[in-house]
Amino acid sequence: MPHYTYTSYDGAELSYTLLPARGDGTPRRARPPLVCLAGGPGRDAAYLGDLGGMDTARDLVIPDSRGTGASPPASRPAAYAFPRLAEDLESLRDALGLERFALLAHDAGAAVAQAYAAAHPGRLTHLVLVCPGSRLQGELPGDAREIFESRADEPWWPDAYIAAQQLTEAHDTGEIRALLFRAAPMAYGRWEEPQRAHAAAEGAQLGPVPRAGFWQGVDEPTRRALLVGLREVTCPVLVVTGDRDAVTGTRAGELVAASFPHARVRTLHQVGHYPWVDAPELFRPVVEDFLTRP
Repeated sequence: MPHYTYTSYDGAELSYTLLPARGDGTPRRARPPLVCLAGGPGRDAAYLGDLGGMDTARDLVIPDSRGTGASPPASRPAAYAFPRLAEDLESLRDALGLERFALLAHDAGAAVAQAYAAAHPGRLTHLVLVCPGSRLQGELPGDAREIFESRADEPWWPDAYIAAQQLTEAHDTGEIRALLFRAAPMAYGRWEEPQRAHAAAEGAQLGPVPRAGFWQGVDEPTRRALLVGLREVTCPVLVVTGDRDAVTGTRAGELVAASFPHARVRTLHQVGHYPWVDAPELFRPVVEDFLTRP
């Protein structure tokens, strides 16, 4: 996929991918683009793919955050912190000439999206947060573990459980990548070929330096100020969760939604942390219907 560049607030030349709308063969008015943020944190945005065919209806703009994909590393560690990544997003909006736009964010990318919404509430027409964590809200619910343990009768579970425990002590890059793949089934609604292929790329897509810097410098006053800012966000917000998501669970999504004045939660059945991989036929219509409503 071709990469394009834009100049961010500090002069850095950062990269983004544009997936042009493919269309479905039926005439339609042009729909505005959807900007899509990857999570990880610090994961190459390639794992988003086309988000289960979301490029059928509209252009997808997918930025590479600093130190991932085709974007260069940050010149200073503070630039990896998610509030600064939100300012990269504002620079991208300006470069694209978008007065207002729709934003989708997955996983840790939801923290960037929330920081952006708090700082620039008038710039968003719609906000979609997919399987977000709730660290920004100050709570880490335990239902993800409950979901994981409820699947103990599945054949992959014993090895995934061991790998998940070993990950906390692993330091070697090769070992971490192998353990991530062994633990990966817990992140999906089922463990079949599409899920295996998606999971196989994860180890090579994670950037340890951007990952380590994502939460740096975000102290308690900053966190609380962001939450206050979210109460001023007037655009509609959709939080999508999966009832088999053993990474962030579903309760975190409810906490995130409660931070906004106009948010609702949609939980997809038999879906894990990557809804567009497990059930694109469920995920895509839910998001597209939300984006086409005022």
